[in-house]
Amino acid sequence: MLSGRPRAQGSGERAGGHHRKGRGARRREGSEGFCCRGRAAGRTAGRGLDRRDHQAWYYGSPLIADTVPRRNRPERQERVPLPRGFWVIWSTVALDLVGFGIVVPILGRYAERFGAGGVAVGLLFASFSLAQFVCAPLLGRLSDRIGRKPVLLLSLFGTAVASFLTGAANVLWLLFLARILDGASGASVAVAQGAVTDMVEPEERPRALGLIGAAFGIGFIVGPALGGLASLGGPHVPFYVAGGLALLNALIAIRRVPETRPRSVRAERPPRDAQANRLWGIALATFVAVCAFAGFEATFALLTKQRFGLKEGGVATVFIGIGLLLTVVQGAMVRPVTRALGSTRTLQAGLLLNGLGLLVLAVAESWAVLLPALALLTVGQGLVTPSLSLVVTGRVPDHQRGEALGFQQGISAVARVIGPVMAGVLFEHVAIPAPYLVGAGLCTVALVVMLGQPGGSRKRTLGAADVPVTN
Repeated sequence: MLSGRPRAQGSGERAGGHHRKGRGARRREGSEGFCCRGRAAGRTAGRGLDRRDHQAWYYGSPLIADTVPRRNRPERQERVPLPRGFWVIWSTVALDLVGFGIVVPILGRYAERFGAGGVAVGLLFASFSLAQFVCAPLLGRLSDRIGRKPVLLLSLFGTAVASFLTGAANVLWLLFLARILDGASGASVAVAQGAVTDMVEPEERPRALGLIGAAFGIGFIVGPALGGLASLGGPHVPFYVAGGLALLNALIAIRRVPETRPRSVRAERPPRDAQANRLWGIALATFVAVCAFAGFEATFALLTKQRFGLKEGGVATVFIGIGLLLTVVQGAMVRPVTRALGSTRTLQAGLLLNGLGLLVLAVAESWAVLLPALALLTVGQGLVTPSLSLVVTGRVPDHQRGEALGFQQGISAVARVIGPVMAGVLFEHVAIPAPYLVGAGLCTVALVVMLGQPGGSRKRTLGAADVPVTN
């Protein structure tokens, strides 16, 4: 008589060849299946149970598991490990950005000690960005020709000298000289991105560049905190700390950072106009997107003071939260999103989220509206930043990758000068929501530009810039 539980055939043992121990009996490797209640289900010749097996056991059917064919299912591919040397480059970038995070928040007040007014402070910041705009593409091109490691070391040593010079300065012109030197040698991020894209296959670039982007969040969280502690020792101390970090970073890099671009793979460069045709659209999109976000960064403290009465400590806490969310998005979300959409569509999605976040921010009068606006904006920016680099690396030949990434970094530097100035003028002389409405418009412009680019209007592009990511 059939019962609700089938018996093993040809054996006095229970099906599966052993007695169940406790509620969660384990499956013997490659030989036994288990029902949804943990009971042994008979020999399955090395296969697992499918839904029909489980249904048979659960409803008391006499169906023997071995008679049910397993459905064909794709095996889950294991995640490809990052190449040896990746985390050395990542830590180099993170430490470099910690030093940058030490200097930037306190530089304006430090310059006031030498008689600098508002205009002089603005020019001080602009001098760094303009020097970077001019020199970053040149250093990127140099890294294509002589290798990534020498140029990365040049950048790190330049940052160390500039930081020590800033701390030792006793007149304003020395501050300008230090900032120009720092900007002129400031191609470490672009060169590190080039090194990373040299190391990994195209389908792993979203993951690798996303993790490099996460280093930004870590740098901008740890840097200001470390700078605040160092300033307790005196106004010059943070700059000496930043210089010491850069010097230590360079010395470690000499020993540990691998050269990812051997001389044997360097080739002649194609005509300049070919590269320009590939990059003009992404350069415009980079410029307006960075302008919009930099304008938000520059005026957010003013907005929260006017509408919410938030003081400096509260603003700092909000920016720490933004940095943490950026780190999570770039470290964990970029890869799966790019896998689903491709890098061009991921960039478009990020721009759309940025625009929506800025629109909501313009009308935010309560924390219940402000916090979702900041979340939209932060997630969008977390997708935009690595996607821009991914699209750039896919639009140029391998032997021009460093120059293209340096060009992008230079464009971003100029946008970080113009964006805050524009936003400040709009906030003070037009209306409080004006910077964010204009920023949303700029994101819309960038989105339209990217829709007009190759692969921008298609559902999925499978070129170098849009390789679907596999596990």
